[in-house]
Amino acid sequence: MELATLKSEIEAAVPGCRLEIIPNPSPSAQHSLLVDPDHGLAVAFYLRDTAQFDFCTNVTGVDWPPKEVSEKIKVKQLVDDVEKEVDEVRKTFIPGYLEAVYHLYSVDRKLGPLPLRMRTADRGAATHLPSLTPVWRSAEFQEREIYDLYGIVFDGHPDLRRLLMWDTFVDYPMRRDYVDPDDYEYEPTAHDEVLARAKEHAAKAGAL
Repeated sequence: MELATLKSEIEAAVPGCRLEIIPNPSPSAQHSLLVDPDHGLAVAFYLRDTAQFDFCTNVTGVDWPPKEVSEKIKVKQLVDDVEKEVDEVRKTFIPGYLEAVYHLYSVDRKLGPLPLRMRTADRGAATHLPSLTPVWRSAEFQEREIYDLYGIVFDGHPDLRRLLMWDTFVDYPMRRDYVDPDDYEYEPTAHDEVLARAKEHAAKAGAL
């Protein structure tokens, strides 16, 4: 499957969409296609109806926290009235975001997997993405799982509610900055380190 050709075909069929090929340097070389959320649903329909990617095997969430990247560059400076090339460290701040990644196959054409990505604007208030359940019904429960564990809100989902955690649970356990609770009340068979922390918590609670 030539991803660059598919990208060009989609851009011609869905005016205004923004697509980017995300390379995968691993031996699998499963390069993915990043689509902007505003055109995610239209691109998904094209992939299913025209490109014949009729099977979505799974949907995964990814958390990308904000980070600062340091890069060493060469710059020219005057040193003792002599222009010299010296090293300078330049820092770049990269905002955080969340991703939903859909793994697509074409059964008839025997193609895939094609990872299709969508990114949220941030990890705070702007965590909305369009649901692709209207295109691939198999995404329904998996989008719910991502909503539950990562906090991505899938607009247009037919039944968006928590799947694994209870309704009053706060926070998203699969985010990289998630902090475990210290009581572990949800652990029915606490043992080892978990048991020790549970006992420590109970002792503190009894002292209050």
